[in-house]
Amino acid sequence: MPPRRVVTGRSQEPRQRFVEELRILRAARGDSLRKLGEVLGWDWSLFGKMESGETLGGPEVVEALDQHYGTGNLLLTLWELALGDPTQFREKYRRYMILAAEAVSLWKYSVSAVPGLLQTEEYARTLLAVGGLNGDELTRQVEARIGRSELLDGNAAPRFRAILSESVLRTELEDPQAWRIQLEHLLEISERKNVTIHVVENSAGLHALTNTDIMFLRTPDGRTVAWVETGYSGELVEETAAVEQLQLSYDSVRDLALTPAASRTFISRTLEEAQCDPST
Repeated sequence: MPPRRVVTGRSQEPRQRFVEELRILRAARGDSLRKLGEVLGWDWSLFGKMESGETLGGPEVVEALDQHYGTGNLLLTLWELALGDPTQFREKYRRYMILAAEAVSLWKYSVSAVPGLLQTEEYARTLLAVGGLNGDELTRQVEARIGRSELLDGNAAPRFRAILSESVLRTELEDPQAWRIQLEHLLEISERKNVTIHVVENSAGLHALTNTDIMFLRTPDGRTVAWVETGYSGELVEETAAVEQLQLSYDSVRDLALTPAASRTFISRTLEEAQCDPST
């Protein structure tokens, strides 16, 4: 690991220290932004935005940078300090994020909200605000969520399958334009080779995951773990039998869902309805 530098007056502010460290490490390595993007598999512009302080990025890209520079957990620690929320990274959730960063594929079922990895900034801001966040804390949480969505970017991005309850697409934002942008984002991202989106219509009736938000992560060593979440808490499930039972439930819901092509048509029709709404 490179020797630690003295913390100067300039770099005592956590966000600035993080940005400064990114610049110094890349300069010492002699990497261009484009070269860094090629090596790590993210668009090079992300690293430029991180070094300018425009975004903090997500934990997966920060961990990749730590590995690239041989800095242990230095950058991840600075990143957490820059977010300013020590309670956000409870051990259970921290482990989930690490597993997500390493996953070769992910499967999601969403009951009532657009999955975090597919949210636009305004959707994330609105959702977190109604959950009680505001001010600087809200800004930090939105940045963290949008940063994590970058997991799906780049040549090394994992495969991601999302099954959305129709309720997700019927629960609109108060701002019609922001809602249309979110729907357009779903259509755009569904065209990526590594992303598949299904919709389960309300007419499918009750099913095994009616009240359960869940994410499955397939790790490089072939294991599958599950993150089961409500609006107030989450649980990481790693025990094989329990994960297999949850997977059977997920598969049964996938059987009820529209095909990817039919799902895009459904989302397109929802967007058309939003554009034609006379109240907007």
